[in-house]
Amino acid sequence: MNARHARYPFLGDARAAVQEAGVDLARVVDEDDAVVERARERVVGALTDGAIGEQGSNVSNRVELLSYPVARVLVSVVDENVLVRKYAEAEAKAAHERFTADETDESELKSVGDDGSLSRADLLREFDLTSHVHATSEGYDVAVPTYLLLSSSLRGDEWRLVNRALDDGRVPVSESELDALLREAVRERVADDLPMNVPDAIADALEAPATAVRDVLADMDLTREIDTVVPELFPPCMKHLLDQVQRGEHLPHHSRFAITSFLANIGLTTDEIVDIYAVNPGFGEEMTRYQTDHIRGDSSPTEYTAPSCATMKAYGDCTNPDDLCDAINHPLSYYEVKLDDGEDEDLEDWREREEREADA
Repeated sequence: MNARHARYPFLGDARAAVQEAGVDLARVVDEDDAVVERARERVVGALTDGAIGEQGSNVSNRVELLSYPVARVLVSVVDENVLVRKYAEAEAKAAHERFTADETDESELKSVGDDGSLSRADLLREFDLTSHVHATSEGYDVAVPTYLLLSSSLRGDEWRLVNRALDDGRVPVSESELDALLREAVRERVADDLPMNVPDAIADALEAPATAVRDVLADMDLTREIDTVVPELFPPCMKHLLDQVQRGEHLPHHSRFAITSFLANIGLTTDEIVDIYAVNPGFGEEMTRYQTDHIRGDSSPTEYTAPSCATMKAYGDCTNPDDLCDAINHPLSYYEVKLDDGEDEDLEDWREREEREADA
């Protein structure tokens, strides 16, 4: 477990180093307070500062490396979509700052090759992008499918394909723009499979740091960020389920839970959700209201979050995925991106149309 593994724990060879060392994660979270504390710092820092913090002088490479998988487990134990997003963004930001600094570092230590540095070429190989990204006299160019995949979550009109120059199916990018795309590749890898299923023994051992993270979330009030309801911007899976409900089709329990929790997460009240189900021939108001209140946390100790994309796929509820679906791991993340990208005027027009229809 060397300096490079500690600085870039998402790398495949870092994961291999952990496996080769025979690390027992259950034993680590139960016995190694230094690793758990650094993991907590990574997660809380992602929420409060958008950064995971730097490896302290008293923190070994082993502790720094192992704190990464433990942090991912901690995020999974807390299991909040907003936490997954912010944690992945913070890890990707740290990696971006480090590898861009490595590219410009001309220090004597780097020349010795003992500083754990990582080059742009190393990252391209890591993500199997070498054949998709070519160096040019003015920077680089990226194959269109790869560009679309990596840029789909980036803000700003300059990233839209319609505003980019195209040359034989390739998109010219500058050095800094390629680094931004690589940052997105890191973010996707960090977020991959989150939240994971965590064995009870490990979850119990992490209960104290998990409680600390939940307290930070509660203080920041981040778990109910979305309060705008625009069905046109729903992810394809939720559009499909909502359409099934409104056509009066019977939904299996997992599908009903998915659309109900999604609607509750984006701000619909129990009455509004019950009204949506009222068109269904098998509608029972009392049972629908009970189930909705339970999902919303009004009649249960837990406010449930809509299932992740992985869960939607497992139950066969992932329908008509589009390009953005390939870049996110949760229906709520899809909706947040669509809301962020939507023009304010378009959203206002939609609200006015809804008000006119309601008054009609």
